Amino acid sequence: MDATSIWQTFAEHPEFFAMLTIPPVTAFVTWAHVWMALKMLFYPIKFWGIRIPNFPFFGLPGIGWQGIVPRKAGKISGVIVDQTLSKLGSLDEFVQAMEPEQMAVFITEAVDENLESLMDEIMLERSDVLWANMPYAIKRRIYAQAHEVLPEIMQSMVTDLTYQVEELVDMRQMIVNKMEGDRRLMVNMFLKVGQKEIDFIWHISALIGLAFGIIQMFIFLVVPQHWTVPFFAAVWGLLTNWIAIWMVFNPVEPRLIPYIKFLSISKAFPFIKLQLPHVAHFRWQGGFMKRQDEVSDVFAEIVVNDLVTLENIMNEMMYGARAAQTRELMKSHLYQILESPVVRTTLRLSLGRREFGQLKNTIIDKSISATMVPIRDPELNESRASKIFGMFRDRLRALSPHEFQNLLRPAFREDELTLIVLGGLTGFLAGWLHLVLVFYPTM
Repeated sequence: MDATSIWQTFAEHPEFFAMLTIPPVTAFVTWAHVWMALKMLFYPIKFWGIRIPNFPFFGLPGIGWQGIVPRKAGKISGVIVDQTLSKLGSLDEFVQAMEPEQMAVFITEAVDENLESLMDEIMLERSDVLWANMPYAIKRRIYAQAHEVLPEIMQSMVTDLTYQVEELVDMRQMIVNKMEGDRRLMVNMFLKVGQKEIDFIWHISALIGLAFGIIQMFIFLVVPQHWTVPFFAAVWGLLTNWIAIWMVFNPVEPRLIPYIKFLSISKAFPFIKLQLPHVAHFRWQGGFMKRQDEVSDVFAEIVVNDLVTLENIMNEMMYGARAAQTRELMKSHLYQILESPVVRTTLRLSLGRREFGQLKNTIIDKSISATMVPIRDPELNESRASKIFGMFRDRLRALSPHEFQNLLRPAFREDELTLIVLGGLTGFLAGWLHLVLVFYPTM
């Protein structure tokens, strides 16, 4: 059967014009429902809908929707740490690259600058009458003694904290806590890292839909049954989402496919030039893995500026699950200030044993707060981030394709079936609407 006879068969079909609408409608509907599925992957950040206690479906708190990535931020971030970040190095290695000796000097200078007001705050909280009535000459001797011993104590303490960071900080828990506390950060990370892949899935879906629409048009020609319109629309919806996601991550390892090349493309006119036919090789690999070098730069920047930061590390150290261990280590250093004869004699005799013991706890609490002030300094955090950026970037580039795909793959794998089924449902509804609006009026 030649092209003319095929066209004649189409033209003589009683629903010819309705059939011609199948490919463009399928392409548009596929493009639209993939766009919707991708949006539902990331948005809304917070649950939108009606909350119902003990709601049993999809892990949602009620009838409504929350983006898959923000809803499962803790689980997904844990997978990323386990399968990718943990392979880049230890937390101790990252902290040592931040040059803790320099950090200790910066923190010590900042605390020393406000030392007298800090001491006043501590003493007025514990014994305001005693401190207010204490002769200034004695206060000045206590201030001077503290200024004298503080630099060595603070530098020793900060250095000790950084060298014991593995015992005091759980990197996995630190990142999971950060992502669960700021779910928008999780979404922004995936969008920055995988924006090109997300756009690819969205745009390629229209082409896939167009191809399926042409197939469906021929199916309707052979099987002119109206039920085939919504049925195959559902099938194409399922297949399109699955194929688009598959193309982003597969094949994981590059495969070289030989082909005959007889054209070359240039940026200057005439743009396309003929050349002698020869065998060339097309590098077939999942789109995300192809961009490993480019993505490594983007992800490394996110890690050093938002996740493995000096502020996050110290915040987890001071207030996280192992904060009690941190306090014990700080005690061994800070209590040295109270051991000097001037301070010990003046305060212990004035306060009494019990109040003096409570003073020690207050010193720890206030010292933690005072230490965190310079640690939150943006300039300090930026300078530390610049010192570890290159390390993260280079090690990300050195990951195998199987390891590298886990930067983005968990977001899709977590509820991939949901996205595929959603494509089938929206395809069926669109096919049914197409049938009602286009096919039935022609009858």
